[in-house]
Amino acid sequence: MSRKPLASLQSNRSNTQRQQQQPVSLARRLLFPSLPNTELPLLLVSPVPPELTAELYDFIALALRAFVNPWWTKITRYDKEFLPDITRILTVVVRDLEERVLATDFPSVICRDIPVILTQHYTDYRNASSKIATAYAAGGALSIDQLFHQFQPHMALSPDGQIDRDYIRQILDHILKACLPPEDFEPEAERLIVREILLKIVVKDVIPKIVQPWFIQKTILDLLGPQPGPAGSISISESPPPSQSGQAFSFHTILIVFLSAIQSISGACLALIHTYKHAVNTIKLVNQSPPKSFHPSPSLKTAQASSPILTEAISPLLSRTPSESSSTSSLPKAPLSPSDFPAPPSISTNRCERLHEYYAHGPILMISEMFSMRDRYASSVIITTISMLASFFTPFLDRLLPYLLHSILSPALLLNIVRIGKRTLFPNGYPAPPPVDPTPEEQAEIYAKLIAWRGRGGLSHLIPILLGSDPSVTLKSAIDPLTSTSCNVHLVMMILDRIIIALFPELGGAGPGESL
Repeated sequence: MSRKPLASLQSNRSNTQRQQQQPVSLARRLLFPSLPNTELPLLLVSPVPPELTAELYDFIALALRAFVNPWWTKITRYDKEFLPDITRILTVVVRDLEERVLATDFPSVICRDIPVILTQHYTDYRNASSKIATAYAAGGALSIDQLFHQFQPHMALSPDGQIDRDYIRQILDHILKACLPPEDFEPEAERLIVREILLKIVVKDVIPKIVQPWFIQKTILDLLGPQPGPAGSISISESPPPSQSGQAFSFHTILIVFLSAIQSISGACLALIHTYKHAVNTIKLVNQSPPKSFHPSPSLKTAQASSPILTEAISPLLSRTPSESSSTSSLPKAPLSPSDFPAPPSISTNRCERLHEYYAHGPILMISEMFSMRDRYASSVIITTISMLASFFTPFLDRLLPYLLHSILSPALLLNIVRIGKRTLFPNGYPAPPPVDPTPEEQAEIYAKLIAWRGRGGLSHLIPILLGSDPSVTLKSAIDPLTSTSCNVHLVMMILDRIIIALFPELGGAGPGESL
């Protein structure tokens, strides 16, 4: 009888020793030093997997240890509450941004507004390039960057693509005021330090990198995947000699070919059945899902009615139509939004009350403009047929595209992005050395690979029909509008303005409870 209590005591001691031997995570040591051995507090309001919360806290801990802890420990070594205070403020900011993201009509931004911005970028760039060495370019004295700036003037950009830092400072001031608690926003010194750090990240680190032509081309190549090698070398090396092929033709060969054909046909049939079931299930879910209305939350309705910062500049730039941007615009007169159609007086044209959203028209028009599909007969017939089908299935597509968007933008995708960012920025737990930019020869090789891309499988047979007899010329025409760093800065600033106005409608002059 005396051995059982002794065994239970030993088991309890072993359990406590195992708990003590378990390594404490970096987030718990730096961000929550006084927290008991329990789960980390929730960072997001929405229900997310615990792995995502742990990865987000781990990413924050790595960033604070790499960029804040080195200079703060030189000021004082004994203050252990500074990093937890920063974490508390970040939690408030992240939850406020999450609330704004959930209240934003992102399907309209991604499926309609951003395609219109990209379409206008291509149109203005081609119009500017057609005016080089003409009287419109002051007798050839103006470069394409200066001509493009005349088509898309932006108050934050100079003709050579330099960003006005005061413009970004004003935006960051408003974002900090909207997201930070009042007691953390009032100290001017702290606010200026945070603002200048964010300004440096945006203006010096992020935008100059993503506007480089080689960066855009390499990103497109990575998304397209590796290009398969030529099949000629493989077929030559694997083809048997004529004498052997004649001798090997027997009953066994016929049987093997017959069974292989049956296997291929059965595999194709199974794939078609699986695709059909998946399509039917998706259609049922899309038809059963109610149309989502995007109403600002009560906290957003109490925002300021207007802001004098961007009211007179950004809103006209983003709301102008292609015909207003350029007198020589070659955009086809296709419907881009419900405002292009005459609506009966009894039907409200409010975003939440419109009959149709026409989400598919913007991407179709963008693809048509990028690859100049109206200039070739076959591609023009195809894009016209697709446009007619999209118009016929508009009610279904207005449900399908938001459903697919919300399915893609899932917590699993965010978890994957956080893990990739952590491995890229902090491979060994500390910041990695900055990557070296490719040499001009390597940039030319990236450009040549992108021009020579032809796809694989059935897509390789459709490329000549969609892109013409010489696809390299069409691909070069589609890539050229993204080869100017100055013009790319204009594109990035337009998209950035649209996203910021979607998250903070008061910056675009919207009243309380309204959205742009």
